[in-house]
Amino acid sequence: MKIVPLRNLATARDFVERHHRHSDRGVRHKFSIGLLHGGMLVGVAIVGRPEARALDDGLTVEVLRCCVSPGAPLGACSMLYAACWRAWKAMGGTRIVTYTLDSESGASLRGAGWVQEAKLRGRKRGWNCPARPRKEKPIYAKGKKRWGITVEACHA
Repeated sequence: MKIVPLRNLATARDFVERHHRHSDRGVRHKFSIGLLHGGMLVGVAIVGRPEARALDDGLTVEVLRCCVSPGAPLGACSMLYAACWRAWKAMGGTRIVTYTLDSESGASLRGAGWVQEAKLRGRKRGWNCPARPRKEKPIYAKGKKRWGITVEACHA
């Protein structure tokens, strides 16, 4: 398997649209990474500013989507998460986070050295409000876990 930079967000978004179990294609990013196996794109990760405004300090990013195709080898997600962290750290970043559903084990994140930071309840009423209108999605009501890795944790 080989990590590669993706030329544009459209490539990553199209891959997510074809292969992700429950998330849409996403709309923004700082950078996207691909994973090749046998010359074929088998996984992508899209990294951008954190969704949570409280985490958006300029040194923290969020893996907004991590997606692999059904034929991706074991460990593909862990490789993508680890590559996202290496890239962000090389750019001077100090923290990276992502979220999984409560129903997901987080094994690929633990395999990449990430730790669970928080457990978050779902929002039954969603995120829509007059000041920031949003389209309702069933995923908003599901509980999630926040995972992360920091420069400090790497040097501990």
